Amino acid sequence: MAVAISRDLTVQVLEDVNTVKLSDQQQALRAAIQKGEPKSLGVAQVMLGLMVMSYSIPLHCTEVTEVVLLGVPWWSGLMFIIAGVIAIILDKHGTMNILRVCLLVSVVSTLLSVVAVIIYSVDIDKNVEPLCVKSQRSRCSQRYYAMKLSKGVKSSLLVFTLAQTVVSSIVCFLLFRQRRNFGQYSSLSAGGPSTPTLLIPPDLN
Repeated sequence: MAVAISRDLTVQVLEDVNTVKLSDQQQALRAAIQKGEPKSLGVAQVMLGLMVMSYSIPLHCTEVTEVVLLGVPWWSGLMFIIAGVIAIILDKHGTMNILRVCLLVSVVSTLLSVVAVIIYSVDIDKNVEPLCVKSQRSRCSQRYYAMKLSKGVKSSLLVFTLAQTVVSSIVCFLLFRQRRNFGQYSSLSAGGPSTPTLLIPPDLN
């Protein structure tokens, strides 16, 4: 806190340098975050999460495999939605605390996306459709069509999850860069006065 005393003994409390620096950096952080378009990335994450969860519904009507048993589309889709909502909140408020939370959730979302991609890949490779043995009606068995549908749905979910992995990785990169650039100002306190204060000494006569 800076203090200036004039000749008539009037004391003027000037703006705190740390407070001004903190305010400037908060505005710069908000501008940098909005430049990174976290809202659009967050909306993309929410949409991908909803698509993963909705596209997985037909899997419950086919043969149950590891993807359904482990509930991969549900916990991965829910994680995508949570990460997207927090990214949208970050775009509105743009504080360092929300940035840290968004970065943490985005890292978790990326890791879960990679795990989901591995499970989808292993499941698709393991559960192949049987040979088409035509019956008297010149049609393949019902299990053949069920497994073919299951494979098609899992392939779509795999593509959506790969897209989510890319989006989450981009969000992590952008947030980590902003956190590194502006993290040094997070320890500053904004308790000082934001405008100069004029103190007039008492009249001793």
